[in-house]
Amino acid sequence: MSNAIQVDIVSDVVCPWCVIGYHQLARAAEETGVAIDVQWHPFELNPRMGDEGENLREHLAAKYGATPEDSRTARARLTQMGAALGFVFDFADDMRMVNTFRAHQLIDWAAAQQRGHDMNMALFSAYFTRHENLNDLQVLADAAGGIGLDRAAALAALEAGDHASMVRQKEQFWTSRGISGVPAMIFARQHLVTGAQGEQNYAAILRQLGTGEAA
Repeated sequence: MSNAIQVDIVSDVVCPWCVIGYHQLARAAEETGVAIDVQWHPFELNPRMGDEGENLREHLAAKYGATPEDSRTARARLTQMGAALGFVFDFADDMRMVNTFRAHQLIDWAAAQQRGHDMNMALFSAYFTRHENLNDLQVLADAAGGIGLDRAAALAALEAGDHASMVRQKEQFWTSRGISGVPAMIFARQHLVTGAQGEQNYAAILRQLGTGEAA
């Protein structure tokens, strides 16, 4: 993909707007015919989250002051937006916010085999569609096997923490450059765009960059 525009996406696998933003970007690339080369980078929304996690609705209420009505409205909006983009959000009252450090290690492991994007996509679905615990080693190993990678090798790498140091370094790299929320997309290694901006805005950016103009 030598002619593709590189898009670095700083993201967390439990971030619904990261799901929306990526799919909007993918639609924009399809619409414009501009090829993109997506590279995913780790960000933890809740780096101090315990292994047991927290009820998602209670977590959002404590962190952002979201009321039950706020939560219902947000979930309905995300579900509708996801459906329009071909992604299934299946929110439930018993969903839990989990620690994602291990999930990012798995993505890093898969990326070393040129499968980081596929792994990221699989984990989005595992969490938001099937409510799977992305802090569970067996769940993560199953996800690796589900995209055709070596399940046993994935589990061994996670148990050994082979990619823990690298993930920490990558997280620190992006936060040291001012990334404090996700999704954050860097187009052509120069142009930072934060939040899910919509298909039309992404299409405009891709067209401008595709013709060599500054976004």
